[in-house]
Amino acid sequence: METLASWLRRLGLDQYAPLLESHGIDLHSLPLLSEKDLVELGVRLGHRKLLLKAISTLNNDGRAAPPLSQPARDAERRQLTILFCDLVGSTQLTQQLDAEMLRNIMHAYQRTCADIVSRYAGHVAQYIGDGIVVYFGFPQAHEDDAERAVRAALDIVSAVGKIAGPTPLQVHIGIATGSVVVGDNGASDGSIWNSAVGETPNLGARLTALAGPDQIMVSLCTHRLLGNTFITEDLGEQMLLRACRASAPACRRVRTHKRARMVR
Repeated sequence: METLASWLRRLGLDQYAPLLESHGIDLHSLPLLSEKDLVELGVRLGHRKLLLKAISTLNNDGRAAPPLSQPARDAERRQLTILFCDLVGSTQLTQQLDAEMLRNIMHAYQRTCADIVSRYAGHVAQYIGDGIVVYFGFPQAHEDDAERAVRAALDIVSAVGKIAGPTPLQVHIGIATGSVVVGDNGASDGSIWNSAVGETPNLGARLTALAGPDQIMVSLCTHRLLGNTFITEDLGEQMLLRACRASAPACRRVRTHKRARMVR
């Protein structure tokens, strides 16, 4: 059965899933929303129009017809820059906080990341527990997707640390660039129509695992595309990734202080 999150994902508006769900909105209550409601929720004008058009196609029982604004895509080969973001210490948070407080913090974290990703024209592909997977270069490609990804990562580190909670929140971020196959994966419900397949997602995930709290790790390919825009540290042989080809083992750490962004 389709969920609100999967329906929004097919519209390319999945960044609003945490926001709507935090207000108790699902596919059954969605048709009751007016444009005024969406304004009060903070949904942008263009996104409101897309949502209202798609809401009009919902059946009375809450089942969603395929959204017109996100046609099915055949799988295609693309160069993507993929950003992985994981929350530091989520297990400890689970043990320390009651369920309602934890839920509020997680929703604030997801909304914060999604809003930043949207500003840089990225696409939130998946929410996996406390992790977020973001594509830069799909569905829409830009010449500076690698730079957009790093700028988004720097803003995420800064913004997540300001989220109200028992202790300041921190993240691990890994960014990798490379060729993937992305598009329709054959799922009948369209819930993961845009999953990327290839070495690049694996590399990005491993870079995230190597990153310390509030650190951003980028692959060698990503670093080459960045030029001299950011200050980075060469981590050399200490960060060889055993599971990746010898041709792409190196990674660099982006410094997350103000001097790291030479051009805004």
